[in-house]
Amino acid sequence: MKNTTRRDILKYGGALGAAFGTGALSRTALAAGEPLKIGVAYVSPIAEIGWTKQHSLAVEAVEKKFGDKVKFTILDNVFNPQDAERVFRKFAVDGNKLIFGTSFSHGTPLQKVAPRFPKTAFEHCSGIVHLANLGTFEARYYEGTFVAGAAGGYMSKSGKIGFIGGFPVPDIVGPANALLLGAQSVNPKATCNVIFLNSWYDPGKEKEAALTLISQGCDVICSMTDTPTGVQVAGEKGAWSIGYASDMSKFGSGKHLTAFTLDWSSDYISNAQAVLDGTWKPTVRWDGLKAGVVKMSPYNDKIPADTRAKLKQLEADIESGKVHPYAGELKDQGGKVRVQKGSVLSDPDILSMNWFVAGMIGKLS
Repeated sequence: MKNTTRRDILKYGGALGAAFGTGALSRTALAAGEPLKIGVAYVSPIAEIGWTKQHSLAVEAVEKKFGDKVKFTILDNVFNPQDAERVFRKFAVDGNKLIFGTSFSHGTPLQKVAPRFPKTAFEHCSGIVHLANLGTFEARYYEGTFVAGAAGGYMSKSGKIGFIGGFPVPDIVGPANALLLGAQSVNPKATCNVIFLNSWYDPGKEKEAALTLISQGCDVICSMTDTPTGVQVAGEKGAWSIGYASDMSKFGSGKHLTAFTLDWSSDYISNAQAVLDGTWKPTVRWDGLKAGVVKMSPYNDKIPADTRAKLKQLEADIESGKVHPYAGELKDQGGKVRVQKGSVLSDPDILSMNWFVAGMIGKLS
């Protein structure tokens, strides 16, 4: 695996200028013994835990399965759209036949680059736009946050949940809503205070947000960012916490209830296999607890045994379809009925969610 640095981005401009004049790369079959070159752009640094760590584990799974049949080039901390566009073009120019973008923010850059290289397979995690050579894969985070919210609802004494989100995009707004709905499934009076950082990785701002939520009476804190800061601060202040992407229990001072973790291995492996086989086509994949893309980390032993059993049953009920986190009746903050009783929110509406359910305290900004 080749790991590059942000400094390499600055080198990409010159090489790419020449590439523009040549048009799309022509596809050639891999020569005997030639590895499949795969480019991956991470949105943040590779840390011990978190969003990017889970993508790096998926890369390791591909390497373990295919060995010397694949060769990775990886660049981390690629967030700025202009930088990302340069990176994806350079990956394609360098002959990577499978290219992964790993953040919602990589969407526009991928949409610009993919048409220029029609024989290259592009995959976008958290993407919503699909092209002839651009597929997407995503997780049903809301299934995990609903279960985690139920855990919080059982353990909270104040009935106040705190949520820290990176950006007010549907991928975050929807799971935040489900977190509260899970809590309300066991405590109908539960509320959720929300703070957005407008950053995926800012430990300083996240610490300030966590302290603010705790000062507001929230005794359960959940962060959908790429650091364990929210979990750490909650534990230090005696509040319960919920982790995201990775099991963050080691950072929670014994107060980590659970985490809704992400396992992207199946998405990476299936795409690599399809390109190797010459059968790759752009697909839309959106999996959750049933497929194992979303998994709940071990529940805290301080949760009563009978409650842990209820949470495991809730997981099973979501997997079977018996329980849907967005089952009606659902009202928004203004009291408008968004989902009628007896109905569930449709997948397109979940993917575009830009409203808060009743009981959410905060603004989409």
